Amino acid sequence: MGVSTNSAATREIAEQAIAAPLDRAEHWARAIASGVFLLAAAYTFYAARGMSGGMAMPGHWTMPMMWMATPGHSLAGSAFAFLLMWQAMMIAMMLPSSWPTLELYSRVARHTGQRLPTFNTILAGAGYFTVWGAFGAIAFAAGLEISRAAMASQQLSRWIPAAAGVSLVLAGIWQLTPLKQSCLKHCREPLLFLGHAYKPGLWGAFRVGLHHGAFCAMCCWALMLMQIVLGVMNLAVMAGVAAIIATEKLWKRGTLLARLVGAVSIFVGIVIVGRSI
Repeated sequence: MGVSTNSAATREIAEQAIAAPLDRAEHWARAIASGVFLLAAAYTFYAARGMSGGMAMPGHWTMPMMWMATPGHSLAGSAFAFLLMWQAMMIAMMLPSSWPTLELYSRVARHTGQRLPTFNTILAGAGYFTVWGAFGAIAFAAGLEISRAAMASQQLSRWIPAAAGVSLVLAGIWQLTPLKQSCLKHCREPLLFLGHAYKPGLWGAFRVGLHHGAFCAMCCWALMLMQIVLGVMNLAVMAGVAAIIATEKLWKRGTLLARLVGAVSIFVGIVIVGRSI
């Protein structure tokens, strides 16, 4: 069967793929994905315990250990440790909600006659998590610079809680915007997404993952900012944000939840700012 990249044709093939029963390869894929999720969750739990704690700062806040280059460790070593933890955390948080799209991609790859559908699906997943890895690198660089500036200036350190509150307000506002809802629609409707984004071949698979990851990052960056502000290594916060992300994408009223979370974030941010000034 020849590979077609026409959007209408791809959607038709995807609809046929959805209707087809699960085969042995798909059962194995689900089992492997579950194993990857469990390993990532276990390492995240281990890393979170190792990176817990921090330094009390002027302004009555605590600088997390992960933003500091600890004695005896190079900056490169600290960055590597953070990014390894971050990528494991992203897999644990995002794989459950991104799996429907990856599984549908795998089915379409098989129904369009691609030679290596399983490997292509792995590449699509790699592309998706490459985007989140880049997000983590930006977060580490920003956190490191903020921590350095706060340690160099007591006045700036005292303003950090207010800045955190403003960040929550901005993140909450994003949750209410039409652009957030548009990005969320791509995550909630994998059939529509693949109809536009599907490409054959190995590079095409990686591009699909990059495309999906970019929309997902646009959709979820505000939730990740909330997590960073409230405690990126706090397991309760991590689990809560992961649950919100999955519910936004998979629940039929996910768009309503996104708005409710935005309203709560704005309220909490205003309270934090009010207490900080």
